[in-house]
Amino acid sequence: MADGLQTNLGGLVQRERDLDKTAFIDLSGIGPDTDGQPHRYSHRAMDELANAVARGLRARGLERGDAVAIVAENSVAYFAAYMGILRAGLVAVPVNYKQPLKTIEHILTDSETRLILADADRAGVCPDTYPVISLDGSSADDFAGLLDPGPFEIVSPEPEETAMILYTSGSTGMPKGVLLSHEGQLFALSRWEGDRAELARQRLLIAAPQYHMNALFISKMALYMNATAVLMPRFKADDYIRAISEYAVTWVTSVPTMLALAVREKETLAASDLSSVERLSMGSAPLTEALFDEVQSHFPTANVSNFYGTTEHGPSAFGAHPDGLARPKLSLGYAAPGMELRLVGGPDENTGVLEARSPSNLTGYKNLPEKMAEVVVDGWYHTKDVMTRDENGFYFITGREDDMFVCNGENVFPGDVERLLEMHPDIDQASVVPLEDPVRGHAPIAFVVPVAGHEIDEAAIQHYARENGPAFQFPRSVITLDEMPLAGTNKIDRGMLMQMAAEGNLTAKA
Repeated sequence: MADGLQTNLGGLVQRERDLDKTAFIDLSGIGPDTDGQPHRYSHRAMDELANAVARGLRARGLERGDAVAIVAENSVAYFAAYMGILRAGLVAVPVNYKQPLKTIEHILTDSETRLILADADRAGVCPDTYPVISLDGSSADDFAGLLDPGPFEIVSPEPEETAMILYTSGSTGMPKGVLLSHEGQLFALSRWEGDRAELARQRLLIAAPQYHMNALFISKMALYMNATAVLMPRFKADDYIRAISEYAVTWVTSVPTMLALAVREKETLAASDLSSVERLSMGSAPLTEALFDEVQSHFPTANVSNFYGTTEHGPSAFGAHPDGLARPKLSLGYAAPGMELRLVGGPDENTGVLEARSPSNLTGYKNLPEKMAEVVVDGWYHTKDVMTRDENGFYFITGREDDMFVCNGENVFPGDVERLLEMHPDIDQASVVPLEDPVRGHAPIAFVVPVAGHEIDEAAIQHYARENGPAFQFPRSVITLDEMPLAGTNKIDRGMLMQMAAEGNLTAKA
C-alpha cells in the first residue's frame, strides 16, 4: 500500500527533519492559543493540527471525495484546515471571498461543497443553505471544537485523484473550477527538491491570498522544505514593509502590484531595515522593467526575479539555466527539468503562445469537459501567455493572447504599451484596456498612476507614446488615477478599468 504521507498533498511535513523549527509566524491573530496576537507554529504543530482537522472532518461523516470550501483571510487555521481536508481524502475548495455573492454561490454549487470553513468576517458571504464552521470561534461548534487531536492514517490517493479545485477569475462568465491532483501538485513541488538545503534556511513573507495559487503554493513549499514563513492575513503596503524588517525576512514573495504599492511608501521604506532580504520574487501578473528597477533600488542586495505560474499548471515551469548562465532581467527562466515547453502560433519556434506538458497540468475543469478539450490537446496545456525565447533558451512573457485587441487593423498587446508608458518619468503605474470604436475596432485607453508629486499631461504622454512606439498603439485617452483598482488576487482589476472606460464617455483621438 502506498504511503499517504508521501503521496497525499496534505502530507508535506518532513518528519525526518527538524519538527521543532518554526514553520509559520501567523500574524492573523486567530486560531488555537493566539489570544489575538501573532503566534509561532512549529512543523510538528502543523502536522498535529492537520491530523486533528482530518480526524474531525471524518468524524462529521464526510466521505472521500466530498468537497469542503474555505472562505477566509490568510491564517494558520486556514492552512491547517486545507492540509487536513487533503489528508482525509476530501477535496479542498479555496474561495475568493471578494467576488460577488452570486459568484460565490456558483462556486459552492458547482464544486458540490458539503461544508464551509469560514472566519467570522467572511461568514456573512456564505449562503445559509450550507453548514458553516467558524475558523476563529472557540466553542464546540467552531474550529476549536472540530479539532480532534491524535494520530491519523493519511489517505493514499488514487492516480489523478483531485486534491483541490481552484476557481479561475476569468474575464467573462462565471469562474471555472480547475481540478488539480495530488500527484500533479507534488510533482510541481518536487521541482524545487535540488534547492532544499538553500530553501530550508529561508524566512519567507506571504501576503497574497491563500485562495490563490501563488500564496497557496508558497505556503506548501515552506512546509515541504522545512523553511519558515511569515503569514500576513492580508496585504497592506506599510504593514508588509514593516513585517520584512521586524521578522528579518530573507525571501519576499508577491504579485507585482503589491510591490508597486509598497515602493510608494517612501517614509516606511526609509525607516525600515530591509537588509535581510536575499530574494524577491514577483509573479502571477505582468512585470515591467520600470517596476523591476525601482524594486531593485530599494532592495539592492536582493536577487529580484520574475516568477511565472498559472492556476492550471502551477509555478514550476521555469528554473535555472543548466549551464549556470545568469538569468536576464525580466526573464522567467529556463525550461525546468521534467517540463516540456513549446511556443506556438508565432512566426518561429522562439515566439508564440506557451504550451506546457507535464504531470502538474490540470486534470480537467469541473463540469466543463468541453473546455478541457479546448485547452488541453494531446497533453499540451495552452496557457494563452505570449512569450519569446532568447538564444540561450531564456523565456520572456510579452502579453496575453486574450488581452490582445485590434486597432486600425494592427494587433495591440496591452503589456507592450504599459511597459513603454512606465518608462516615462511622470508615470508610476500604467494599465491599458480596449475601448470599442466604430472606425478602428478598438482604441487603446491608458489608466495611469503618477509618480508622487508629478502631474500627468495627457498630450505629452501621447506624444511620448507616438515618438517611442508604433503609432497604432498610442493611448487615445490617458486617465489619471490615485491608485489602480485591485481584484481579489491583488492584480489590477482590468475588468473594472474596461467598465470605467466604457462608461466614461471617452472620445478616441485619431
